Amino acid sequence: MGRGRLSAAVTVWSLELTDPACLRPPARPPGRPLYVERLDERAGGHSERLYRTVGADWQWTDRLHWPQERWAAWQERVETHVGWVDAPAPSGQEAGYVELDPSQPGSVEIAYFGLLPVFHGCGLGGHLLTHGLRRGLELAPRVWVHTCSLDGPHALANYLARGLEPFRTETVLRQPATHGPRDPR
Repeated sequence: MGRGRLSAAVTVWSLELTDPACLRPPARPPGRPLYVERLDERAGGHSERLYRTVGADWQWTDRLHWPQERWAAWQERVETHVGWVDAPAPSGQEAGYVELDPSQPGSVEIAYFGLLPVFHGCGLGGHLLTHGLRRGLELAPRVWVHTCSLDGPHALANYLARGLEPFRTETVLRQPATHGPRDPR
């Protein structure tokens, strides 16, 4: 009989922003010039690549098995906004992304948000998140997101600093990932 993997307790926070006046952009400018552009939904493979690269350190594994057709359908459903450093695409360096899912009536979910590892700690995350929240509020009166204790150490603080308010906190048991985006098996 083999030994089973132990489950770990993970805290999940769900947060929302319903009043544009409560949105708080970062007080300081980004450490480097940041340009945010909406990705053309026909730019195949971009969402998948960003998901794998940004999520590699945070156990984003739920979509690793998706076939290309499902990634294509997802990319057509969401708005993907990509942050570029120093210059707009294609001259700048890709820094991160925010994906907005407007499929629920009356609300927009920030489905995925994050920076590429090389840009962690550069003061860009708050600016990219602010862009995503502003766009989300243009699409619906409520923008929401969930984050968890497996996400980056500054994720929850960034959401709270931008004005999002918690509406649910729960603890779930999760099996540790046996492989991730950087270690496909």
